[in-house]
Amino acid sequence: MKFKDDNIYKVTQENSPFEFNKQVASVFPDMIGRSVPGYQAVINMIEQLAGRYVKDKTNCYDLGCSLGEATLAMDRGIVNANTAGSDSSSPEITIVSVDNSTAMLDRCQLHLDCYKHHSFITLKCEDILTTKIENASMVVLNYTLQFIPVEKRESLINSIFEGLNDGAILIVSEKISFIDQPVNQLFIELHHQFKKDNGYSDLEISQKRNALENVLIPETLESHVKRMVDAGFKHVNCWQQHLNFASFIAIK
Repeated sequence: MKFKDDNIYKVTQENSPFEFNKQVASVFPDMIGRSVPGYQAVINMIEQLAGRYVKDKTNCYDLGCSLGEATLAMDRGIVNANTAGSDSSSPEITIVSVDNSTAMLDRCQLHLDCYKHHSFITLKCEDILTTKIENASMVVLNYTLQFIPVEKRESLINSIFEGLNDGAILIVSEKISFIDQPVNQLFIELHHQFKKDNGYSDLEISQKRNALENVLIPETLESHVKRMVDAGFKHVNCWQQHLNFASFIAIK
């Protein structure tokens, strides 16, 4: 499936809040690849962890699935570990992919249709705060929690914990902030340089940052770990940090 290059912020435009609309959906792979350091490493690790943790006759959840890259990574991991068996349409494992953007889900379906699945994948258009998590062996929040109001994040993590089976895994990948302001500013500037190195102009970087203000709210690494520990997870750790982006694993 062909996607466009991300030129959304190349020309001066009104300062409107960022949203996952048709325009963003059409360029999303290019946007996230050029904007999020370590993104592909996170996708690769989701595949590996799925092979280790996903169990037969359980559910997996990709919350805030966008175009389904984490969904496909889980499916590949399941296949590689022979978890789902040899039947390509096996319903023994279900991956529930959830997003509240119809534009993203429409593109997600087209994207998924380009690949052979070995799990049963179902797409749901709904607020992940209302998604019922049950009989889960793996849940992924890939750069999703940062778009949820801060005051609602605790209840979401608690709900996920309750729906996970013992020994199951949660993966949370996020943009993070730092209490030490000189360090925080340094990582912001290094992230901007990362974008410039990937072809974004100063205008594009500035306009994207303004659009995301008050839409994407990062928290500290310590805040994420504390929230998951408080929810009851036995093992919580940050397995990767690249500039001001981090990915965590939490095992029930």
